[in-house]
Amino acid sequence: MHVVLDTNALLSSTLWDGSVAQKLLFKLIKHDVKIFASDAILSEYKKVLKRDFKYSDERILDITKKVVSFTTLVMPVEKVDVVKDDPEDNKVIECALASSSDCVITYDKHLLNLKSFGKIRIITPEEAFGLLEF
Repeated sequence: MHVVLDTNALLSSTLWDGSVAQKLLFKLIKHDVKIFASDAILSEYKKVLKRDFKYSDERILDITKKVVSFTTLVMPVEKVDVVKDDPEDNKVIECALASSSDCVITYDKHLLNLKSFGKIRIITPEEAFGLLEF
């Protein structure tokens, strides 16, 4: 199984101990599920850590190293324009396409409103627990 964690799911899974997203992340890692990210997703992740959490550059580097340790980076080549209400979110779909992911795990309402893109399901971490077989 291949998955993409959107920036907000990555934030929740790496910053909030005991969150559903963190529990899911640990389960994904334990069951060797391939977790994919792209430079664009990691860039947004670092930007939010700086802007919203006021982390130092050094702390951001440490956290990002941990994220990179459990993700596989892909370089999307196909551009899509499917998230009309927030075109920035297209990068998540592009990452999922480039990695042949089965689902995108997110809390983003613009992505969740799509429900799916092709064969890629778009679900919350809570839904992932019920849908993913472990």
